[in-house]
Amino acid sequence: MTTPVFQPVAPIARRGVMLVLSSPSGAGKSSISRALLDSEAELALSVSVTTRDPRPGEDEAIHYFFRSVPEVEAMAEKGELLEWAKVFENYYGTPRQPVEQALQAGRDVMFDIDWQGNRQLKANAPDDVVSIFILPPSLAELESRLVKRGQDSAEVIAKRMAKAVDEISHWGEYDYCVVNISLEDSIAQVKAILHAERLKRERRIGMAAFVADALAG
Repeated sequence: MTTPVFQPVAPIARRGVMLVLSSPSGAGKSSISRALLDSEAELALSVSVTTRDPRPGEDEAIHYFFRSVPEVEAMAEKGELLEWAKVFENYYGTPRQPVEQALQAGRDVMFDIDWQGNRQLKANAPDDVVSIFILPPSLAELESRLVKRGQDSAEVIAKRMAKAVDEISHWGEYDYCVVNISLEDSIAQVKAILHAERLKRERRIGMAAFVADALAG
């Protein structure tokens, strides 16, 4: 009897991952996101729908899907948004169709959203979401990073710190937590999570056919 050889000659089809990254401002989420987008060819940032007007340099379907208030409200009513919220006078949300198309094609979609958006995504796509909360080493270090960034006044920093306490209180709602002591290490940890989640049996939709072919000789 010939021993089956389990050696794929082509990539095994898989379903993509919805990768959520959340953190308080200043914890390093943006730097980690940029590093992943630059190094992971199969990962793209989710494109949101918004009711605000385009700003100079912003393009349709690249930076946002620009829609009217009635259009976005209709999308929400029909269940066409995976998550949405009203921020000041404008709506922001994630259209379901382009995300679903990406997942079916084996591509991953990254979401830069807060805990409220994460809750909505998990409620609407529980099997596809992998959520990571980025924590600072301490509140003192977080405040120090915000001060060193030099972008905000003392009043704004105080507001960001107050908001950070509330945001951090939701860390237990996430699948993984990464404490960002070293940016390089944190990037490596998030990559490791993404790579492991891609290999989960239930996401590798082509695995059954591959094994069947290998056993058939």
